[in-house]
Amino acid sequence: MRLLCCLAALLVLALQHQCHGLLLLPLTNTLLSSLRGANDSATPVHHVLRSSSLRSAARHGRHCARRSPQPPPLPAPGPRRHRQLSLALSPGSDYTLSLSVGPASAEAPVSLFLDTGSDLVWFPCAPFTCMLCEGEPTPGGHSSPLPPPPDSRRVPCASPLCSAAHASAPPSDLCAAAGCPLEDIETGSCGASSHACPPLYYAYGDGSLVAHLRRGRVGLGLGAPASVAVDNFTFACAHTALGEPVGVAGFGRGPLSLPGQLSPQLSGRFSYCLVSHSFRADRLIRPSPLILGRSPDAAAAAETGGFVYTPLLHNPKHPYFYSVALEAVSVGATRIPARPELARVDRAGNGGMVVDSGTTFTMLPNETYARVAEAFARAMAAAGFARAERAEEQTGLTPCYHYAASDRGVPALALHFRGNATVALPRRNYFMGFKSEEAAGAERKDDVGCLMLMNGGDASGEEGGDGPAGTLGNFQQQGFEVVYDVDAGRVGFARRRCTDLWDSLSRR
Repeated sequence: MRLLCCLAALLVLALQHQCHGLLLLPLTNTLLSSLRGANDSATPVHHVLRSSSLRSAARHGRHCARRSPQPPPLPAPGPRRHRQLSLALSPGSDYTLSLSVGPASAEAPVSLFLDTGSDLVWFPCAPFTCMLCEGEPTPGGHSSPLPPPPDSRRVPCASPLCSAAHASAPPSDLCAAAGCPLEDIETGSCGASSHACPPLYYAYGDGSLVAHLRRGRVGLGLGAPASVAVDNFTFACAHTALGEPVGVAGFGRGPLSLPGQLSPQLSGRFSYCLVSHSFRADRLIRPSPLILGRSPDAAAAAETGGFVYTPLLHNPKHPYFYSVALEAVSVGATRIPARPELARVDRAGNGGMVVDSGTTFTMLPNETYARVAEAFARAMAAAGFARAERAEEQTGLTPCYHYAASDRGVPALALHFRGNATVALPRRNYFMGFKSEEAAGAERKDDVGCLMLMNGGDASGEEGGDGPAGTLGNFQQQGFEVVYDVDAGRVGFARRRCTDLWDSLSRR
């Protein structure tokens, strides 16, 4: 406990650090609480792997769910349905960051999940009712919801951000739903005091919420005052939710996202470096650095090894996604061409590979995954590894093998993106060894290892698909600095020791 308190004190000092137009913030992985069961006992790793694989499949499946090509007609005054977004982050795949809300003299901290797959910043506001929230994660000792910040105010119905929150509905429709008289709509006189932006309905994969759009002071970084504060930041204040007790900081592409609202104050780019944990609690004490505003060229010059970049794909239906083109996957010396839909996005928003902070494991279309798994299995069989079918049943991952950390012969694996951007994954990012119980209640535990990629199914089935063909999960991003360079329209990857990166930046 004393060690944790000292670490917390150091984090407060580091959070207040800002220089050269960048802001450094710590990301905390909520996996730490998942690995600690009741009475601080250790949770078996295969249980956490099973939960993470199910969540990854559900989140990717929700990305690919069918959605209406046009938003439904605006109803009478009341909540408006927002386009359906990605599954809310869950234990084992979550990274949280802290913001502060309210006036500088009375800042209140708020812990939110980081999500590059959505574009809204929201948090619970009292009075808050959360249905079916028993047992849902509340990382970091999440406190009770606070009332709406006293310095905040409702966003007017005619605001472009109100339209953005309501799937680009026309301001005239939104003001009509808000009860604004026709003469005021025609003259643009609908004020926020009496005709605020209608409540919005925002849906995730396993939950939803109804919220009011507000504008007020938001600070980044702990301490008083915050390191960086934005006085007119737009956020959603939720009073009712289903299965969503904790808010989300949307980092997707869009005017409502956190980086979108900080630009150009901290430039149009951000990056993070996720500390490699291999589902071990002792590796999760150190924070993962989230860097806002840092020049990727300066980062490449300052560190050993530069970035490789791949261009962002435009998604006309889901513009908040960071979609890239995956062209091939290499297993050892075998280069496997990816399905064509992984390298393009059509007019309906289908295809591409989304770089996502909220999905644990990388998801590939059925055919591509099958060919990768087959090549991997051939190489493992040739090296003399035996299948561990019990571990496959326990984790939902396949193929798994009897494997010890000292074993050799596991084939290399690399992802090839457009722009000649090859990302060679370290072994722990795609094949992880752990202890697996041979049978229920058995005392003996076997050393096993599993391929940490998953079958995402087919995005284009008989009923049609709508969304990404694949997802690059956060487990495969560990040990890389991943830069989202929105200004230049690209995503970059560079191998890093993330703890060293945190230390070097926090000392400046």
